[in-house]
Amino acid sequence: MRFFPIVTATCVAAVLYLLVLERDRLLAFAAGGETVETALVTEAQPDISERPPISILAQKSRAQNVDSGILLRGRTEAARHVEVRAEIPGLVISHPLRKGAFVESGQLLCALDPGTRGAALAEAKARLREAEINEKAASALAEKGFGSENVATGRQAALESAQASVERASKDIARLSIFAPFSGLLETDSAELGSLLQPGSICANVIQLDPIKLVGFVPEKDINQIKLGAPAGGRLISGQTVHGVVTFLSRSADPTTRTFRVEVEVPNADLAIRDGSTAEIFVTFKGEKAHLLPQSALTLDDSGTLGVRVVSGDTARFVPVSVVRDSAQGVWLSGLPDEVDVIVVGQEYVTDGRRVTVTYKDTDQ
Repeated sequence: MRFFPIVTATCVAAVLYLLVLERDRLLAFAAGGETVETALVTEAQPDISERPPISILAQKSRAQNVDSGILLRGRTEAARHVEVRAEIPGLVISHPLRKGAFVESGQLLCALDPGTRGAALAEAKARLREAEINEKAASALAEKGFGSENVATGRQAALESAQASVERASKDIARLSIFAPFSGLLETDSAELGSLLQPGSICANVIQLDPIKLVGFVPEKDINQIKLGAPAGGRLISGQTVHGVVTFLSRSADPTTRTFRVEVEVPNADLAIRDGSTAEIFVTFKGEKAHLLPQSALTLDDSGTLGVRVVSGDTARFVPVSVVRDSAQGVWLSGLPDEVDVIVVGQEYVTDGRRVTVTYKDTDQ
């Protein structure tokens, strides 16, 4: 009964001895065995060019000019948005314009009660006339030697002060009427009749929606591929598609996301596009030549490189490719000759140099 445990212990000790003390010899023996086995297999297999051809399906393809680009998530933004504010205090004496109304550039938004500003302007003009008379008299006496230069200089200063008072009073009266700075929509009601506005109080919010901007943020690795004036488009959350051009590229990255702001200007004559809506923005890069092929034609070589297998003469050959962009009809691939026969069925069963029997796929390309 004790014989089997002793045999088991002896076998375990022998294996441990080989693994620990004779490790190098064991590895050399194992390597030698693999080399002999590989040599036997190689001698038994014929050369790849002597093997019978494999039937494959190929597609004739010709390179086409295709625009690549980048898809961004962004939003719509009004071209201009201004809070029109009062510059002087005053009581509103105009009836309010309701939000949503369209206003033209220069249209009256708020009118303020002039109060005593008219009287202040009349007083300033009277003082100006007095200062003009005094200045002329002092200047005439100084020229004839009957008056001092100091008196003439003082009269000149009084005249300039009176002119400044008239200009200031005129400006205050002009500021009683608050006008729209540009054509657009009222986002809020204008100030209500009877409300008191202080300097800086809001009279109305005006936004310009035509044209409107699509705003997105581009990763720093792609920003150099976008140019001002590049064609761009957008798809709104409502499903509406719009087209425009790139009008702004930020030179400063967002410190948090390391992305750059891009603005696309699109027309919005009917004002159907609202400010702040979600939008998908597609900005096109410079066009390049590419082949439109089925996605199933893509394969990998032994090193994991993405590519396709093409027909070269009567043999198969692997060609690495780059994906330009995908579409509903397939993928656009670059890195191939202008005209090429691409294996679309059977590419997984052939290697470089393997002879093939080609059947061509019917295609309009």
